[in-house]
Amino acid sequence: MKVLVISPYADLVATVLRRHGETVLVHDGPPTDAFEVSELCDFVVSHGYRHIIPAQVTQRWDGRLVNLHISLLPWNRGADPNFWSFFDGTPKGVSVHHIDSGIDTGYLIAQREVAVSDDATLASNYDRLQEDVVALFDQVWPALREGRAERRAQLERGSVHRKVEIEPLRYLLNDGWDTPVAKIEAAGRRARKVA
Repeated sequence: MKVLVISPYADLVATVLRRHGETVLVHDGPPTDAFEVSELCDFVVSHGYRHIIPAQVTQRWDGRLVNLHISLLPWNRGADPNFWSFFDGTPKGVSVHHIDSGIDTGYLIAQREVAVSDDATLASNYDRLQEDVVALFDQVWPALREGRAERRAQLERGSVHRKVEIEPLRYLLNDGWDTPVAKIEAAGRRARKVA
């Protein structure tokens, strides 16, 4: 099977797919270019791709277009899910889901909750989430490939964040992504008390 991986760090997913015997094409540019390439493929896997995929593309690829997302959906759809899970005090985990015309709203294929260590930073937790979502994808790929993977609707409302929403909170990131998650959690608790 030919699989298009659209990702800024495609090696992680490409390695898994090649181990399963798949032929892999990689793209990280705009969606228009990606989906011209996709016509040569049987399946598309998105991982950390920060472009919105047009609805006409998601409809055409229904069931063969999936995303690896580093949150426990429906929580923290959209941008910066690692940050928002701590600031908003929402569940932490990873999800593999079908892509539809919404932002991380497609049918769930698999999920895994992730425990966070007391000394975690945003960077160390991000790395852990990346490892976990790729491992989860590795586990479900055979069922996806054969068209027998679970498809379950996201029933809860959850949350969604746009890229610009983190900007007013950048002052919290004194140490960049090496900021302890405990600091972000504390700031989020204070913000929720005020609101």
